[in-house]
Amino acid sequence: MDPSRRNLLFGRRPQTPAAPRPPWASTSFADRCTHCGDCIRACPQQIIKTGEGGFPVVDFAQAECTFCGDCARACTPLALDQSISPPWKIYAQINASCLADRGVECRICGEVCDEQAIRFQLAVGKVAHPLVSAEQCTGCGACVSSCPSQSIRLLELIA
Repeated sequence: MDPSRRNLLFGRRPQTPAAPRPPWASTSFADRCTHCGDCIRACPQQIIKTGEGGFPVVDFAQAECTFCGDCARACTPLALDQSISPPWKIYAQINASCLADRGVECRICGEVCDEQAIRFQLAVGKVAHPLVSAEQCTGCGACVSSCPSQSIRLLELIA
């Protein structure tokens, strides 16, 4: 039985990772955010969207975060605090639907990664497989929108 059918039968929602909050979200983000939408309007990349409960979330489907800081400067309740470093603790993870796992040569994610956090492991008789360095990855999301097989998602780095 398909797990999604099982979830439907038992009334469970699918287990999808929560969309990340905007960069520089403070530990008191949920308490301070007034759902005003100023950060959404200020984002030049238009990646900040209204999420569940009216809270702003980041959607990397079309673009990446440039860490310009416009969202944080527009946040008058100070739910986004630019003094926080790094701006967030997320990194890219490449899943099994990657074209390299199917024997198709593709290095787009590595080419768009300015931080060079995605390297390719060579293997004899196989195509190179992408590996992400969580230490180098800024979580900008450039690789997410460029991936032709939608095989990259951003996860929260657990310290």
